[in-house]
Amino acid sequence: MKRLLLTLLTLVPALTTLSAQNEMSLDEAIHTARHQSVEALEARQAFISTYWAYRSYKASRLPSFYLYGDIMNFDRSLTLLQNPEDGSLKYVSSNNLQNGVGLQMNQNITFTGGTLSVFSDLSRIDQFGSNKSLTWYSRPITVSYYQPLFTYNQFKWDKKIEPKAYEKGKRDYLEAMEAITINVVYAYHNLLLAQMNNEISQSNFENSGNMLKIAKERLQLGNVTKAEYLQLELRMLNDSIAINETAVQVREAQMVLNSLLGYDESFEIIPDMSAELPMVQMDYELVMQKALENSSFCLDNELSLLNAESNVARAKASRGFSFALNARFGMSQTGPEFPQAYKNLLDQETVGITFSIPIFDWGLGKGKVQKAKAAQEVVKAQVQQYENDYRRQMFTAVSQFNNQRQQCMVSERAMRIAAERYELTMHRFKEGNATVTDLNMAQTENDSAFRQWISDVSNFWTFYYSLRQATLYDFIKGEDLEIDVNEMIM
Repeated sequence: MKRLLLTLLTLVPALTTLSAQNEMSLDEAIHTARHQSVEALEARQAFISTYWAYRSYKASRLPSFYLYGDIMNFDRSLTLLQNPEDGSLKYVSSNNLQNGVGLQMNQNITFTGGTLSVFSDLSRIDQFGSNKSLTWYSRPITVSYYQPLFTYNQFKWDKKIEPKAYEKGKRDYLEAMEAITINVVYAYHNLLLAQMNNEISQSNFENSGNMLKIAKERLQLGNVTKAEYLQLELRMLNDSIAINETAVQVREAQMVLNSLLGYDESFEIIPDMSAELPMVQMDYELVMQKALENSSFCLDNELSLLNAESNVARAKASRGFSFALNARFGMSQTGPEFPQAYKNLLDQETVGITFSIPIFDWGLGKGKVQKAKAAQEVVKAQVQQYENDYRRQMFTAVSQFNNQRQQCMVSERAMRIAAERYELTMHRFKEGNATVTDLNMAQTENDSAFRQWISDVSNFWTFYYSLRQATLYDFIKGEDLEIDVNEMIM
């Protein structure tokens, strides 16, 4: 019992007889899980996917270059042609080889939603047969522009949404890491509690055995009743059963923690509770400020509002009205020899507007718009409700954390008192000044007080890391949580 009391008072329990190399503090367990667990890998890959999606969006805003061509296109066949003078149809023999190559640049225009293209190409036709000939056709420079009018501008909405989606991806990753931390905190303290329950069961069994010997002697002297003796014997039997039960619980808790840390079931860990709780007091205003600045909560709401607004714009643009401007300006020439295809270039211009206007659509377009607007109003109301609930949750979380440190101090003191009382009760029982009921009650209170302390410490760290997850802010170091994007994608 003295060994157990020393353990409780120093808060550095000698939990098992495992090798010291497997001792692991809570910080070490968290660091291990964040670097090698399956959950960490999944979060990392999810961020990488978001990163490359954003890179693709950025690339779509830059000019794109294409090399295109039609090479070795040989055609020897009969082709049906119509005489333009009399309308008669006849088959003529086609025997030619066509080759062409060109270079094109495309640029999306975000502000207007149009596409600007610049290209240059050269083609050659070799005609075989009785009318053997060679023709070159060049377009040294051609500029074309396609502009949808009064329609949904995908480029414009992507510019508003994609940067926020990427930023949300970074915050989602950080929050996922904090979620892993919270799971480790629970599993770590659950293992600690299981190991200490096993240690307590063994100590209780040993103490009950010693007390039973004393009770047997006192039973013969008439100082202990038969019922009290049997009660103490029953307690010793229950303690022996508890040893096996808690050993199974230790193994289960060890496997759960190993799974979170990325270890196989053969790896055994000794939790270390020697670290003191940090002196941290949460300020609601600071917590709320950091939560609104750093977490994905506000970005979620902003993206929901933007997507709803985008859907309204899309519905308005898809009511059936369709206008588009097509314009092309360039130079071209043809000739039987290559140099002639670039001499005395001829200009070419093509400009036109295509449109489609529904005469009557039975309210289909209006229905789409009204449906999108109704959904937008629902999103606005939901966002307002989410914000109100979020502030209330943050207030509750801050209050719980600030109260929890005091709770840990109280439960630690209660644990020390219960351990001392149990020790004194056993001493009094040996002297004949305490009953078996007193002894059992002191033992139960001692066990309960220790379990409560472990639970309170676990709750302290759970509350702390929950607030870190909500704010993406390290309250101990006083700095925002960040990620190294370059390191992530390497």
